[in-house]
Amino acid sequence: MQQRLLVGLIGANILKSLSPALFEDACAASGIRGLYHLMDLDGRPRRSLESLLDAVRTAGFAGVNITYPCKEAVLPLLDAVSPEARQIGAVNCVTIDRDGGTAGYNTDRIGFRRAFEDAFGKAAVVDKTALLVGAGGAGRAVAFALFDLGVDTLLVHDRDAGRAERLADALVSRYGVGRCRAVADAGSGLADAAGVVNATPVGMLGMPGVPVPDDCIAARHWVADVVYTPLETALIKVARARGCRVTGGAGMCVHQAAETWRLFTRSVPDHDRMHRTFAAAAALRDETMTEAL
Repeated sequence: MQQRLLVGLIGANILKSLSPALFEDACAASGIRGLYHLMDLDGRPRRSLESLLDAVRTAGFAGVNITYPCKEAVLPLLDAVSPEARQIGAVNCVTIDRDGGTAGYNTDRIGFRRAFEDAFGKAAVVDKTALLVGAGGAGRAVAFALFDLGVDTLLVHDRDAGRAERLADALVSRYGVGRCRAVADAGSGLADAAGVVNATPVGMLGMPGVPVPDDCIAARHWVADVVYTPLETALIKVARARGCRVTGGAGMCVHQAAETWRLFTRSVPDHDRMHRTFAAAAALRDETMTEAL
């Protein structure tokens, strides 16, 4: 009997997500009958995160991905949380066992780390200062990934100053005094940094803008964005025009999806195939978006 896999994604503004293409192709390659279901909170204003988790348990899902704005809010709703996700303070992957038990993990950390190494190499950040914009669920994972990569000092900016302070305090507790601090102004932070990561939704389709003052971006900076809808955000376009080395959110998406697949199925995916599938799906999505304009 053919194995079946029912998984999905819970979050806001996710209808252009490429996760269905990635996971359903991985299922096809593995001989699995799979379905990846998008549960967009924007289209379900009366459904709470807790009620959606109850629904996917009842429906027999093997797990769900969690994205903005639920990565922190989901933690108290789970039966178990991995030590790494607990340390980060954010979950983006929930597995569901046959009895309905839920366990939370964070695959964003390894996803960003691998994507950064692919794009820039560790030398771009080892013993250097970096600026992180966004201290929410994605930002928390990126922060720990940057320390994995060897950053010397991390500057954290968030429009919610208290959230930036809380993340900085958590990182200082883990990595030592002086290794991280919150900054009120992203522009001044960028002046002291080798590069910047945008871990906010700013620049995503439907949320236009550039998360740092563009006149502060210089050719000496590397610039990374976790957003991949569109593949090139306004930030990436500005940075490329200034001569920066850049990477969008595509690599992080593929690498975290590969790790999530391993958690859902206990098998190793074909990474090269996932990259090819992502590229093809992104090209088709962007062509469709262009035709609609």
